[in-house]
Amino acid sequence: MPVLRPPLATWRDRLRQIEDLGFHAVAVSDHLGDGWSMDPLLTMASAAEATTTLRVGTGVLCNDFYHPVHLHRSISNLDVLSEGRLTLGLGAGYRLTDYQVSGVPFDPAPVRIARLAESIAVLKGLFAGERFDFTGEHFRISGLTGAPKPVQRPHPPIMIGGGGRRMLELAAREADVVNINPRLSKDLSIERIEHELSTEGLREKVDLVRSAAHAAGRDPDELRLQVSMLDVRIAEHHWSSGLLSWLPEGVYDKSPLALEGDVARCADTLLELREETGISEIHLGGNFLAVAPIVNKLL
Repeated sequence: MPVLRPPLATWRDRLRQIEDLGFHAVAVSDHLGDGWSMDPLLTMASAAEATTTLRVGTGVLCNDFYHPVHLHRSISNLDVLSEGRLTLGLGAGYRLTDYQVSGVPFDPAPVRIARLAESIAVLKGLFAGERFDFTGEHFRISGLTGAPKPVQRPHPPIMIGGGGRRMLELAAREADVVNINPRLSKDLSIERIEHELSTEGLREKVDLVRSAAHAAGRDPDELRLQVSMLDVRIAEHHWSSGLLSWLPEGVYDKSPLALEGDVARCADTLLELREETGISEIHLGGNFLAVAPIVNKLL
């Protein structure tokens, strides 16, 4: 999603340009502090209004900041307003700063993931549009009928992003789209981070997702797999995710999440990634004009 700043006509023009260039979707992140300012739900609504075919999504909402009852109402309305162009991306929350500046308790990962699992159960129950009751450890819903019914049935696609085993297994059980991330915690050794960023590490996570989906009685081939490129170098353009800013130089040079070369080579790399892993959705960074030739090559 382009950064929201005046003039708004220019912001809307950029969205329409992204659509015309052949991109599938724009995604907006969900953070607090350190200059983050865009409200995901409001900007998705405005972006959908400015376009006609471009999908809008969250990459990803921090579950702990949204009660699932209120989130359901917003997402169902957004799916109606966008005429079925919404993808709901959810995560358990990982950025400590978000919690510190808001005063929301940063619970241990197992608690946050369990709360996310309950939120998804509530959302899916309400998306059905029938009278719904739910009693869990974190949420209790009594006799609520979800409305309005979303355009996409049984519900807008749910994308879950994560890098650890618990999150990937949850995604395999519940998500339509699984965003597979490397774990880049400063608590990990450089050797472990190199493995997280490696082709072998990515394949291990793909295999984990497929195995967990099969164990849950789902067809693994029905899951859409997604990754975010963390470093993109094409011609004069170099974009790098802030997640890499603290890593030593060279740690991610050979990573499948580092895209480098001319347009043809980058396009071939993405096709090879899809062929080898089944990953078919790629986030290409923040400069849509720079990566548009790659998209055009793939159309």
